[in-house]
Amino acid sequence: MTNAQTTGGLEIRGPLFPGYAEILTPEACAFVADLVSRFGPRRRELLARRIERQREIDAGRLPDFLPETAGIRGGNWQVPPPPPDLLDRRTEITGPVERKMAINALNSGAQCWMADFEDANSPTWENVIGGQINLRDAVRRTITYTSPEGKAYTLKGRSAVIVARPRGWHMEEKHVTLAGQRIPASLFDWGLLFFHNARELVARGSGPYFYLPKMESHLEARLWNDVFIHAQAALGLPRGTVRVTVLIETITAAFEAEEILYELREHASGLNCGRWDYMFSMVKKLRNRPEYVFPDRTLITMDAPFLRAYVTHIINVCHHHGAYAMGGMAAQIPIKNDPAANVAALAQVRADKEREARAGHDGTWVAHPGLVQTALDAFSAYLRGPNQLHVLPNATVTAGELLAPFPGPITEKGVRWNLHVGVRYLEAWLGGSGAEPIHHLMEDLATSEISRSQLWQWLKYGVKLDDGRPVTAELCNDLLAGELAAIRTEYGPERYDSGHFPAATRLFMTMSQRAEFDEFLSLPAYELLP
Repeated sequence: MTNAQTTGGLEIRGPLFPGYAEILTPEACAFVADLVSRFGPRRRELLARRIERQREIDAGRLPDFLPETAGIRGGNWQVPPPPPDLLDRRTEITGPVERKMAINALNSGAQCWMADFEDANSPTWENVIGGQINLRDAVRRTITYTSPEGKAYTLKGRSAVIVARPRGWHMEEKHVTLAGQRIPASLFDWGLLFFHNARELVARGSGPYFYLPKMESHLEARLWNDVFIHAQAALGLPRGTVRVTVLIETITAAFEAEEILYELREHASGLNCGRWDYMFSMVKKLRNRPEYVFPDRTLITMDAPFLRAYVTHIINVCHHHGAYAMGGMAAQIPIKNDPAANVAALAQVRADKEREARAGHDGTWVAHPGLVQTALDAFSAYLRGPNQLHVLPNATVTAGELLAPFPGPITEKGVRWNLHVGVRYLEAWLGGSGAEPIHHLMEDLATSEISRSQLWQWLKYGVKLDDGRPVTAELCNDLLAGELAAIRTEYGPERYDSGHFPAATRLFMTMSQRAEFDEFLSLPAYELLP
C-alpha cells in the first residue's frame, strides 16, 4: 500500500491509478469526510448494539416485534409514489460493477440493474474505484468496453434503470482513513456515488436510487435517512430525491421491517426479500440454540414454513404502505453445452418466479441476462399493471411463524457441498471476482457465509449424518481433500496452483471450526485483499 495522500481531508492509502483522481477529487473527498465526521460515531454505536443484541438472543430473548413501536405497525402512513422510471420493476438484474458486465446488464432488457458494490463485488481497491468510474460512465451513457479479442461493447437505445448497492454498515474501507482511522465503507461507496451522479441522474429524468444491505434494526435505517437528508441539502437537491429499497436479509430486520420502512418513508421505494443472506442470518443469529440446527441447505427452499412466513410478512408490510415488495434472486445461469439441462434450469427459474408473482411480489431478481425474459414472462402472466400493490395477503404473520425451526437430514453430500462451494467461491473472491459461476449457479458472498455458518453449527452440536456418522473436524478435513482434488482436476493444475486456494482453505476451515463464531467472513477475508 502506498503512502497516504491527503485529499479533501481524507487520507488515500491506495494507489492512484489513471482515472482515479477524477473520482477522488478534493470536493468529493471533502463531502465523504463530512459524512464520516457527522455520522461515523452513530454507526459505531449501532454496531455495538448488534453485539449486545446477540448476547440477548444467546441468553434466551429471541427476536420479537417491538412493543415500543406498536403505533407504527399497521398505521395509516404511506411512502411516496414511485418515480416514473421505478414504476415497473418486474425484473431486475444484479451484478458487480465490472465494466463489461455493467454494459451487458444495462442492455439485458431488465427494468433495473442493481449495480453491486457489496456481495457480488470483491472489494479490491481496483474494483471499488474502478466500479465508481464505470458507474459514472454508465450514468452518462459513455460507457464502452473492448475485449482482449477485439469485441466492442456499447449501450443500446434503452438501458436498465440504475439502482446501486453500497457496502453494509459493518465494512470499513482500509485504503482510506480520516484522522488515521479507517472510514465506513458504506459512507465511502454511497458518498462518492451520490456526489458524482445525483445531479446528473436528476437532469436525465431519473434519480439517485439505491439498495441498502445488511441492516439489523430500524435505528440503522434512521441513520441512513439522516445521511440522505444532510447530503441532499449539501448538494442543493430536494428531500426525497434519494429513493431506496432495503434488503430485509437479517432475522432482526424482519421483525422491524415496518419500522425500517417508516424511518425511510420519505425516501423509500420498497423492501426486498434477500433470501440467501436471510438464511445465513437465521443460522448466525440462532447459532447457540440447538433447536435451530438446520439441514442441508439445498433442502431449505422457499417452501420452508419460516421462509413462507417471511415472504408473506414483507409483502404485507410493503403493500399496506404503498411500497414495492421485491422478490429474491434466481442464481441459475444458462447451460450452453447441455440443452436438456438448460431447459430444466429455465423451468426451475420460471416456477420460482411464478411462485413469487402468485404470492404478490412486484418484481424479482436474476443474476444473468439469459434469465431476464423468463422472469419477465413469469411476472407478466400475473401482473395486470406495473405492480401488485393491491395484493394484500390474507394472513397476519406471528413471531412464532418467523422463528419456526426447520429440522431435516444432514448428509455427506450436504457437507461436501458446503466445503466445495464455500472454499471455491472464497478463492475466487480473494482473486478479485465477487460474482462467480459455480456448477451453473452465479454465486456471491452469501454462498461462503451460508456454507461456513452451517458447518460451524453442525460441528458445534456434533450432529450426525443420515448414515449415523458424527460431523467432526476430521470428517470435514477428509471430505475437503476430495473436493479440492475434484476442483483441481476441473480447473487443471496450472490454473489451480496459481490461484488462492491455500489462503481460502485456511481461512474458511479456521472460521468453520473455531470455538467462537465470527460475525462476517468478509472482515478477515478483506484483510487478505490487496
